[in-house]
Amino acid sequence: MVELINIDSWDSDIQDPEIDNIIPQKKTKRRSVALKERQKNTVYRRAFSETQLLDIVGFDYQDGDVYNCITAGDVDAMSYLKLMIRQQDLDYLLFSTWVLANDDILQLEEWINEGRIKKCDAYLGEIYPKSYSVEFAELKRVLNGVGRIAVFKNHSKIFAGYGDKFHFGIQTSANINTNPRAENGSITIGKDIFDFYKEYFDGIVSF
Repeated sequence: MVELINIDSWDSDIQDPEIDNIIPQKKTKRRSVALKERQKNTVYRRAFSETQLLDIVGFDYQDGDVYNCITAGDVDAMSYLKLMIRQQDLDYLLFSTWVLANDDILQLEEWINEGRIKKCDAYLGEIYPKSYSVEFAELKRVLNGVGRIAVFKNHSKIFAGYGDKFHFGIQTSANINTNPRAENGSITIGKDIFDFYKEYFDGIVSF
């Protein structure tokens, strides 16, 4: 069964476990901020279509590589996930998005059925169950027995996962839907960033 988690409040801070190289920032009344210090091999790329992005961003990912991209056209958050899946099958994937389009749910289903994604957890914005009720029902069907779904006051756009070749974390300004506007994205290869996100989202529980 899919484990569906609803979060009704954001009044309490969610504390991240201690991770090496975490820099604490000034704590506000409502939340604390943590930044990971990075010393990486950084690459900058521009892409104006998904096919162009797939062609210019990495074929041999190495631990510590960081790709920073500015994109337009038909590039969306799922375009970055395609980059990972064309290199390896994923033993685990988590994704976080405010909204998620039906075509992308069907793409996830295809990858799950093909064994390209073995386990998948989803973290969605609080508007999703009511404003996108059809898509929400589809996502619950697709992830039944594969992972859990959490709905909370969420506007982050994240992928994090791993296969037998590498771990990764992806941050984008785009939701998981096609948007012709300019968007930014960053791919970091390494277990540290995967652990950073996994430990945070594992801490999302019902209040």
